[in-house]
Order: sequence, then C-alpha cells, then structure tokens
Amino acid sequence: MLDSDEPNLAWFIFADQRARAAYPDWDDIADELVANLHQLRHGDTDTDTDTLVARLSHTAGQAFTDRWERRPLGARRSGVKALSHPDAGLLRLAFETLELPDPDQRLIVYLPADAATAAGLDRLAGRRPGALRAVRSG
Repeated sequence: MLDSDEPNLAWFIFADQRARAAYPDWDDIADELVANLHQLRHGDTDTDTDTLVARLSHTAGQAFTDRWERRPLGARRSGVKALSHPDAGLLRLAFETLELPDPDQRLIVYLPADAATAAGLDRLAGRRPGALRAVRSG
C-alpha cells in the first residue's frame, strides 16, 4: 500500500491481494470504501475519483464493479476494525470519525480496542507495555 508515491487505500483494498489477508473482514471494509467513494463524488463528476473508479474497475474487476453498481450504504462513523499484522497478530482498533469543515476531509482516530491490541501496538512501536490503553467502543 505504501510502495507508491501516493498511497491509496482503495487501490490497496481492491488491487493488492495482501489486503484480503490484512483485513479479516475484507468484504465489510470493501463495502465501506466503495460507500466512501460514492460519498466523495457527492453525486457529481469528480475527475480524480472517476479516474480511480475506472482504474479499479479495470484492475479489480467484479470485486469492485459489483460493489460500485450496488452502491453500499454509508460507512460507519465509529466502531471496531480488525487488522491482521504479520508480527503483532490480530489487532482490533476502535475508531471514531470526525467531520472537518472541508467536506472532502475527515479525521479518523484509531485506538486499541482491547488489551491484546494495546500490547501488540506497544511492541510494534518499541514502547514499554501499557503505554497505550484499550478503549471501549460503542
């Protein structure tokens, strides 16, 4: 995902086979991403988004185009997402989305959702155990 000059989560999710291993809930993540792309367009033509949609349609095929045509409902603004990390194992991250004045931007805050995730993130960051604390979602 970060190998290109302009990292792009949509491209990673649909065009990189590693995404299916990285996200245990890949189908949900893919639906949310497509919902976000539809929201980003605001129903209008957006050259950057349209270019990305065309590239994904060509490269990812039906995994993307079926979702694009189905128009999944909007993405969740808070909850827990799971990520499978090759060194830390399963990480469960609680997230909260904050809307910003610019409608094309938002801030997403992620925190460990459980003690095992907090410990895994501490190990990855080289921090002493307990530097991060788990939070409850919901």
